[in-house]
Amino acid sequence: MTKDLTVGRPFKSILFFTLPIFVGNVFQQLYSMIDAIIVGHTISDAALAGVGATGAISFLVIGFVQGLTAGFAVKTSQLCGAGDTEGIKRSVASSVALSVVLSVILTFISVFTTMPLLRLMQTPDDIIRYSYDYIVTIYWGLAASVFYNLASSILRALGDSKTPLVFLILAALLNVAFDFAFILGLGTGVEGAGWATVLSQALSAIGCFVYMFVKFPVCRVKARHFLNKPLFYLQHLAIGVPMALQYSITAIGMMVQQTALNKLGTRVVTAYTAASKVDNLAQQSMAALGTAVATYAGQNYGAGKFKRIKDGVTQSMIMGAVCAVFSLVFVVALAKPLTGLFVEDPSDEIIAMSKEFLLWQGVFYIALAAIFVYRNALQGMGRSALTMIAGATELAMRSLASIFLAKWFGFTGVCFSSPSAWVGADVFLLIAYFVIMHKVIKKTLRSGADNPIKLVYEKKGVPNDGKVTPVPEAAPEETKTVVCGDERLPV
Repeated sequence: MTKDLTVGRPFKSILFFTLPIFVGNVFQQLYSMIDAIIVGHTISDAALAGVGATGAISFLVIGFVQGLTAGFAVKTSQLCGAGDTEGIKRSVASSVALSVVLSVILTFISVFTTMPLLRLMQTPDDIIRYSYDYIVTIYWGLAASVFYNLASSILRALGDSKTPLVFLILAALLNVAFDFAFILGLGTGVEGAGWATVLSQALSAIGCFVYMFVKFPVCRVKARHFLNKPLFYLQHLAIGVPMALQYSITAIGMMVQQTALNKLGTRVVTAYTAASKVDNLAQQSMAALGTAVATYAGQNYGAGKFKRIKDGVTQSMIMGAVCAVFSLVFVVALAKPLTGLFVEDPSDEIIAMSKEFLLWQGVFYIALAAIFVYRNALQGMGRSALTMIAGATELAMRSLASIFLAKWFGFTGVCFSSPSAWVGADVFLLIAYFVIMHKVIKKTLRSGADNPIKLVYEKKGVPNDGKVTPVPEAAPEETKTVVCGDERLPV
């Protein structure tokens, strides 16, 4: 079922759209955690540290993929909000074509830069081989991640947040089964954990696309839908690339942070690896909310309902604050037992470092919630360039904190690097969001329409070369509809 986020109460619409995404995110983190648990308990603590040391360079590439595919889908959600069925087909086709090309390019760049990056980050010699073997396996199967994320993003753009959940749960179960088969059954080591992830994502990606083409007529593209003007492809890249770079910029800051950790020794890396898995799990309610806000803002921007965007974002921030409080309680209460899941017979030192890291992160979750809400709202409105600047702010703050605070305060300084980055990014994002909203709402009022204007895309060729024409909404009795997914949406 698709969800039209341009109607109904914003709070209820966003909440119910968020819930399936949240459950899916939790499952995604759980199978990542199971990877780490199996590696830590069946191979060694060094293997666990090696896998954990790849987190930054993994996010450098996987985060780029997630941002890119989510950016492509922003264009799709705007066209869906505008009721442009033909435009949606062209957007889906363009996204698939771009993803094929970029998958090939990203795979080879990632594989051949892995070892130099691990060396640059001063990965300890006793774990670097584990790091390389694990992450290179993931990179060789990068296309699976690209197309799984693309299919999920397109479905969410159309208002379907439940189907990606189903296939994510399937991926989680397959990943666990493959972990046991490869690591315990075949004795493949950390490479087995990598192949388990790749194969489970590949199968889920295939399932997502088959379901999407069968269930949603609006996604059944033909050869002609790929024959778009270069400008239409560039419009997708103009949104997707800045979003992707924003993730990668954040990843570079994480690499600086990981370098500072590597200098402190394998025990510190092991404690950080275990704690970061718990931290990632705690963040998923806020991350899911951000994903929902992006689709909400995209659909309403396409429909020209700017006041509705403002109301929804305000209510989303309230939800984000509640999520932040519950996440703080979660990490403080469960820091010790969850750390013990990853490290066999953890020392008091490792437990203490894990608890310290999680406490620092938890106290600042409210700042992280603000990033997810306001960054994704701007992305949904097509302002990806602004979010990239926010990412650069994160990079600067995280890097400076990692370099100088780690030097002065050791592990405690590293713990404070992410909160510093979150606060720095929030300052920019809040200013950018309120300036943008002031401008678009003021422009709407100047139009003289009683209701917010509706952005209507031309149905022939490239939709007005990407431009939109504001026209007053039709009276209720004159409103026409088109099929978007399995619902009829207003034009």
